[in-house]
Amino acid sequence: MSEPRVLLVDDEEEMRHSTAQALGLFGLEVDTFSSAELVLELIGYSFSGVVVSDIRMPGMDGMTLLQRIREVDAEIPVILVTGHGDVQLAVKAMREGVYDFLEKPFTAQHLAAIARRAMDRRSLVLENRRLRAVAGKRDDIEARLPGRTQAMVDLRYRLRAIGATDADTLIIGETGVGKEVVARALHDISARADRPLIAINCAALPENLIESELFGHEAGAFPGALRPRYGKFEHGRGGTILLDEIGSMPFDLQAKFLRVLQERVITRLGSNEPVPLDVRFIATSKVDLEAEVAVGRFRADLLYRLNVATLHVPSLAQRKADIPLLFLQLVREAAARYMRNDIEVPPELMTEIAERTWPGNVRELRNAADRLVLGLDPKPEETSAPAERQRLADKVAAYERGIIASALAAHGGSLRPVYEQLGISRKTLYEKMQRYGLDKKLPLTDGDYAA
Repeated sequence: MSEPRVLLVDDEEEMRHSTAQALGLFGLEVDTFSSAELVLELIGYSFSGVVVSDIRMPGMDGMTLLQRIREVDAEIPVILVTGHGDVQLAVKAMREGVYDFLEKPFTAQHLAAIARRAMDRRSLVLENRRLRAVAGKRDDIEARLPGRTQAMVDLRYRLRAIGATDADTLIIGETGVGKEVVARALHDISARADRPLIAINCAALPENLIESELFGHEAGAFPGALRPRYGKFEHGRGGTILLDEIGSMPFDLQAKFLRVLQERVITRLGSNEPVPLDVRFIATSKVDLEAEVAVGRFRADLLYRLNVATLHVPSLAQRKADIPLLFLQLVREAAARYMRNDIEVPPELMTEIAERTWPGNVRELRNAADRLVLGLDPKPEETSAPAERQRLADKVAAYERGIIASALAAHGGSLRPVYEQLGISRKTLYEKMQRYGLDKKLPLTDGDYAA
């Protein structure tokens, strides 16, 4: 476990440095940050310190930071500081689980005393978790990825086996199953747990700044590059890089990323000097990357290099027996998050929850739990359609699947004549094939409609 330290967030440079120096005189290790977003990269289940943040900051403010930290681990102590005598804000912060609330000006001695008490409390929390795991009780991994079905037992077993290594890992699963939760758990049980976890959304990278964002640049590398800048890969040195939805990475960037994976070096834009990169890569995907390789959207060599270890996160449809217990846990978590009393779930609602389909998986189930705790109807509006309409939708889907399947069979699995015949784009055809579980290599089955 890393040495406990204070993560101090304040957008005012002078205040940030003076507070850090003063806390250092009281023997506390302090890391300073000018924005709240940077702190989230260091927060995890194994974090052993305390967060001290100003409330009123540009970008993400202290209250939002508190909420984001509690989503990762509700027992990480957060101390909020404000220069405004705002009683209502203090009350709101207390209700949302802040450890303590200070008003400027404050003495360094007072803040140091609060931080030490918070660290002692955090130490007890982590020790209690360790003892529970040693005693064979529910550990952090089971708490974060609950479920008694064999699919979840196997996932937790493989996660623990892979987590202790430095192996690059590919996490595959539908939207909303919890791929990022699995990735964070991998990071938190690794030897890199006290280093940053840098999450990169491959689908949201700005095309004109992709290389600069990932690899960094030297001054003058392009118009507007006035000073050198670390990229996200370099910022994560010693830790873990999470590439969310790697299937969305632009094809021309995949070759450059493959070199990073193989050689563990990067070169900043405008430089010829290689920079060693000590990181572990974790990638997630909701699409079948082998299918993406087959249609020319993903490099085969990158896929083979990425999936040294692969974790498949099951959908709720694949572990229906877990839904009732999972829903009850999500209700308890929502009640704690919204500072509500424990909610009793009526048996008839539990029956309905267990029988419903959840295309949005755990994310959708969590939203239903939140709505219940907030006193709203846990069922989204679209699910209240009559059973006849749902059956009609099923029939339409089956008919569409049959048309596509027979067209594939008629053209020997060649995609181009199929999407031209059906009057749809290649992308639409591919998405429908994924939705209906169709493979261009498979023959038409008896259950399919003839076109």
